[in-house]
Amino acid sequence: MRIRPVGAHALLLDCTTPADTPEAVADIPEAAFVEAWRAELWRRRERGDLIAVEIVPAARTVLLDGLPDPTTTAEQLTRWTSAVTAAITRPDQAHAEAHAEAGAKSHAKDHAHAHAKDHAHSKAEAQAGADAHAGADADADADADADAQAQAQARNATAEDGADDAADVVVPVTFDGPDLPAVAEHWGVDVPAVRHRLTSTRFRVAFCGFAPGFPYLTGLPAELALPRLATPRPRVPAGSVALAGPYAGIYPGASPGGWLLVGRTDLVLFDVAADPPARLGPGTTVRMVVA
Repeated sequence: MRIRPVGAHALLLDCTTPADTPEAVADIPEAAFVEAWRAELWRRRERGDLIAVEIVPAARTVLLDGLPDPTTTAEQLTRWTSAVTAAITRPDQAHAEAHAEAGAKSHAKDHAHAHAKDHAHSKAEAQAGADAHAGADADADADADADAQAQAQARNATAEDGADDAADVVVPVTFDGPDLPAVAEHWGVDVPAVRHRLTSTRFRVAFCGFAPGFPYLTGLPAELALPRLATPRPRVPAGSVALAGPYAGIYPGASPGGWLLVGRTDLVLFDVAADPPARLGPGTTVRMVVA
């Protein structure tokens, strides 16, 4: 990974594989490094370890913009490189460490809430000593408040523990694209096998580009990469599900395009009134199902 300054407040992480890359990671796809860096940087920003207005992944790079001090951020990135490499080369260990960290955070919050509950009970008991009737009411209120706090903490802990295992976005697809036979021929299978491959793959949005909300989906084996059309179509309908190179993609709106069309979906991918506007943002996991 190389860090390149871009203007006064941005850095570009270049994840292309240099010639002197250690053999242990030389064969890992660049897209895997981009995704690992995206996930790590988003996590660091949520924790407050990183200040950045934008973290934008692409095919081989990650852009960090809106940095108050790019030099300091570059030093941080160098220190975080080992964690990113471990997430790729030892994913089980990295997941276990992340889960342990979330568990420790949850335990600390539980301890704080337990202390608050004990304090509430002590206060209620003191009040009861002064006025038995009023103290009983205060004790009941303290129990209710403490129980509510405990329930809220349990919900928060559950949400944190499941953040990395969020449900996939399900995309209903009608597999009737005009290029299905061509894809089957490239893959050396029949059309039903193409459909089965696509519906059995867990895709991940690597980045968005080309058009607002257009997701580049990784997940297909490298050997199934497909060439684009020699002559792009002047108009591809919105919702078209397509393949090109190592990616799958879905056209959020009608536009020209040279990808191979395998199906279509009614899922709305981009809405300027929504927050966020793009339905499938970087890091989102996606499963296609037969509509």
